[in-house]
Amino acid sequence: MTPAIMTKEDFRGLGAPDLVYVREIRASDVMADVALSAAKGLSVDPEATLFAVHGADGERLAVMMDRESAFAAAVAHELEPVSVH
Repeated sequence: MTPAIMTKEDFRGLGAPDLVYVREIRASDVMADVALSAAKGLSVDPEATLFAVHGADGERLAVMMDRESAFAAAVAHELEPVSVH
């Protein structure tokens, strides 16, 4: 059997459309994706643990300094957050 290839739209269609997941990430992973000009004046230890909010398709929607803020941001935007370990 050939494995199915799922698109971002397929993943987005799984579960509730407002479901997002929160997971720990390293600050260095975010820093690699963000232009230095966007982080001007921000000082974060590259080894720090941050918390990212992702859509069902895996797209990173937000990054917060702590888990509680990540959940609060999701709820404030009428999304349903769940934890991923």
